[in-house]
Amino acid sequence: MINKLKKQRKALEQTPCTITVYGEPASKANSRRLVMMGGKPRFIKSKKALGYSSSFNKQINCRKELIDNDVCVAIKVFYKTRRPDLDESLILDLMEEKIYKNDRQVKIKYIEHGLDKENPRAVIVVGPVDQKELVISTLHRTLEKEEGRHIPKE
Repeated sequence: MINKLKKQRKALEQTPCTITVYGEPASKANSRRLVMMGGKPRFIKSKKALGYSSSFNKQINCRKELIDNDVCVAIKVFYKTRRPDLDESLILDLMEEKIYKNDRQVKIKYIEHGLDKENPRAVIVVGPVDQKELVISTLHRTLEKEEGRHIPKE
């Protein structure tokens, strides 16, 4: 367990940094619910989005130094089924103040959809915007390494 945590910390501090978050993310666009607070209607995150946010925060530590330049983000989201929309916006929001200062720094996004009924997750790579090819190839190399340990059903 300690070795796994050391590996995660090392991957988080590298450039580009690589993160795997377990669990199925909620779609930010479809995950708002209307509640009354103080007699006024308010939109808040759905229970699924709140649960994913909590899980994300427990799994991912903050970088020692947040990235403060523009970034390229490559993500492959593995869902349990084909039903959810591919939506990385909640993940990008949750990386604020953990990986980079603000999600407005994300200038390039490369997003893939995957299926894995037993192991829904998001594999994320974040790096400098001028290293787009390296960020995307790092995502693909990480996924190839994962396949050796766990074969997803697509």
